[in-house]
Amino acid sequence: MKIETHPRDDHQMTMVVELETEQMESARRKAARRIAEKVNIPGFRRGKAPYEVVRRLYGDGVLNEEAIELLVDEIYPKALSQAGLKPAAAGSLENIESLEPPKFVFNVPLAPTVELGDYKSIRLPYEWVAPDESKVEQEIEQLRQIYATSQTVERPAQETDYVLVAVTGRKAGAPEGEDAVLLERSAYAVVMRTEPKDGEWPFPGFSTHLLGARPGDVVEFTHTYPEDFDDETLRGQSVQFSVTVKSIRGVTLPELNDEFAQKTGLGATVEELRQKMRENVNLESQNEYDDRYFENLFEQIQAGATIKYPPQVLEHEIEHVLEDVDRRLRAQGIGGLEKYLEITGSTREQFIEEKARPTAKKRLERGLLMDELARVENIEVDQKSLEEEFGYLWIALANTDEEFARRTKGGTKPTREIVDAVAMDSINRVMTRRVLERLKTIATGQADTAANTTSTADTPSEEAQDA
Repeated sequence: MKIETHPRDDHQMTMVVELETEQMESARRKAARRIAEKVNIPGFRRGKAPYEVVRRLYGDGVLNEEAIELLVDEIYPKALSQAGLKPAAAGSLENIESLEPPKFVFNVPLAPTVELGDYKSIRLPYEWVAPDESKVEQEIEQLRQIYATSQTVERPAQETDYVLVAVTGRKAGAPEGEDAVLLERSAYAVVMRTEPKDGEWPFPGFSTHLLGARPGDVVEFTHTYPEDFDDETLRGQSVQFSVTVKSIRGVTLPELNDEFAQKTGLGATVEELRQKMRENVNLESQNEYDDRYFENLFEQIQAGATIKYPPQVLEHEIEHVLEDVDRRLRAQGIGGLEKYLEITGSTREQFIEEKARPTAKKRLERGLLMDELARVENIEVDQKSLEEEFGYLWIALANTDEEFARRTKGGTKPTREIVDAVAMDSINRVMTRRVLERLKTIATGQADTAANTTSTADTPSEEAQDA
């Protein structure tokens, strides 16, 4: 078997495989036997018709097609091994240059490769600062809101009130007759605020439009969502809101004392409550900072790296993105991707090119970078950490994922598929944390400090070595 390989620009390889003429003839005879085993040929038991009889009945064209199929199945994996190629996806037969001798041209998508570049020279200070006490007090006030008592009032809505509303949001400027409803709730309780708050539904600052409204009032306004809004169905949409005020309840906050702290379960005293809230605020703030920090760090690492992969790998990742989007939309009650496309007036092709492909590309390249960093830095996952993460993730899924809870409740033995999926996710989470920790020590210069300390330190005594 003679093999020639020719690299392509899209990280694929053209592989030309030339065989001996005898191999084609042998494959033809195998093909004839396979045909004879499938059909009834007059005068012969099934599978016993001679080669020449089968050839005369079906012709060289049919025999050649069957023979090529047999040859390709047999020689392709051998050719890959002989050429030292590691495919990332199934290859394809691109051309048959000749049959005598047999000469086949294959297209082989190569496994992705990553050259990290000089990532260890990147420096990025880690400068997270804990929020001041005003943030803690804001969180405590929100907690008091949760435990507040309320009573119906007839006055205009004001700050801290609970206002029950019916909300309808339609796509602004939608043609008549089009199903333009993007969101709708018949009964939704809004906490009145004078300033926008992150996470407020259906957008930060929604409640400010209702200040001063009375029961029975209908408040209408238009809001345009940013292109990076969390809810994919609303990104970039201009929405005409119609909000009917059903009732207003004035709020009486509980007194901030030890009794209140005990009621929340967060401490026996007000000081213990403050300490717990301070820990929560710091954790949330640090997580947000870490997200920005590592996003910045990865952008710098990626800028100096060279990542190559064939188009088939990206297409595969796009399919995963589409599946994720469809699942999330169904969980939100939207009805899946097709319904979303109908609402937004988009097409599947548009959605793929404008949203799914960029998301898949970023996710794929970040994953390849992470894998290579883990390999180069010799990051490993210990059994104890994996077991702890598995237990934590299992409980979290049971409490938050309805489908997961349904498939594992009531003492039902979970399927191997579920266990393997949670285990793989656990490995990925632990591995990701370890890689990020390592990158942080490199980017902040701590790795250099540790190396210098080790290299310049005095040789430890025998007692120290034993210890």
